[in-house]
Amino acid sequence: MSLNKVILLGRLGRDPEIRYTQSQLTIANLNIATDERRPDGNGGWKQETEWHRVVLFGKQADLAKQYLTKGREVLIEGSLRTRQWQDQQGQKRYSTEIVAQNMRFVGGRGGAGGAGGGGGFDRGQDDFGGAPVGADTGGMDDFGGAPDDDIPF
Repeated sequence: MSLNKVILLGRLGRDPEIRYTQSQLTIANLNIATDERRPDGNGGWKQETEWHRVVLFGKQADLAKQYLTKGREVLIEGSLRTRQWQDQQGQKRYSTEIVAQNMRFVGGRGGAGGAGGGGGFDRGQDDFGGAPVGADTGGMDDFGGAPDDDIPF
């Protein structure tokens, strides 16, 4: 038995990079930072940041293009993939990235700032139990209650 599963909760280091295949399939590349606090050996703590390359395809890439910006917090579930390629000098290079199968927006709009408007993806996705981005929740909140329009705040 084997398992290749990655779960990341982090913030975007920059806006998504968007490109298209010849058949117009959207591909989004994300750079996500995760932080970890570790003892520094002198009684204090040091913060370490790890950067992760994530690739999204199709509808999820379209949603990333529309809603994700630098600083936005996002939860990614996917698998690791290592690609081999040749650089301009003919040297073999390797790149390891996470191929996302599921993306969820977490918290507010991060670096995008401000509340207001938005297409319904900036609310109701701030816990791990929410519906995946793009899922049809029928206008109901995450707890099966009233539509978000009825919430007084």
